[in-house]
Amino acid sequence: MKRAWVEKVILLAIALVMVAVYFFVPGIHRTLSTIFRMFASGDFTMVKDFVASYGTYAALISFLLMIFQSVAAPLPAFLLTFANASLFGWWQGALLSWSSAMAGAAVCFFIARILGRDAAEKLASKAGLAQIDTFFEKYGKNTILICRLLPFVSFDIVSYAAGLTSIPFAAFLVATGVGQLPATLVYSYVGGMLTGGAKTFVTALMILFALSAFIFMLKKIYTDKQSAKKT
Repeated sequence: MKRAWVEKVILLAIALVMVAVYFFVPGIHRTLSTIFRMFASGDFTMVKDFVASYGTYAALISFLLMIFQSVAAPLPAFLLTFANASLFGWWQGALLSWSSAMAGAAVCFFIARILGRDAAEKLASKAGLAQIDTFFEKYGKNTILICRLLPFVSFDIVSYAAGLTSIPFAAFLVATGVGQLPATLVYSYVGGMLTGGAKTFVTALMILFALSAFIFMLKKIYTDKQSAKKT
């Protein structure tokens, strides 16, 4: 109990320091404002140029940006995935995006687990968390893997919602790593070819959606069969 209280105090202190830095350090304020604008623009070239401007530290900046966008849901992570693939090559970019997304998911998970639902609702959304709650009620511990495979389910909100459950962190991390891999590979591959035009992009997204829907369908059929056998 005492440990949980200490963890809450530490996290809240960090949050207060970050807010103070944002408002009272002009350079940080300008940089964060730029980050919010480029994510809001939906233009992956802005994100790519921003990351590239840091030269040898570009990969580190990308890693930190992925964690930032995870906490500040729902900023679009795919823009950063595209930028990584364009800057570092598709498979190196995929590795960077995958590992940094895992780190971001872990941060969201522990924020929710330590600070509770009120904090998670402020950082994500009340409606979004309620939606994921229904997935947990229906699919239990398989929810993480299922939601990671569905491109229309918010990655970050799932991480917050998981932190509010009793699921062990190790199980959460494994399901997240496996579930997000197909999307990361496809987005990275597309990101490396964006100069080829919108047709490639749309085609790849359709393939991703079809693959996710197919896997989800197979999982549902298997689950239903197992339930029928037990009955």
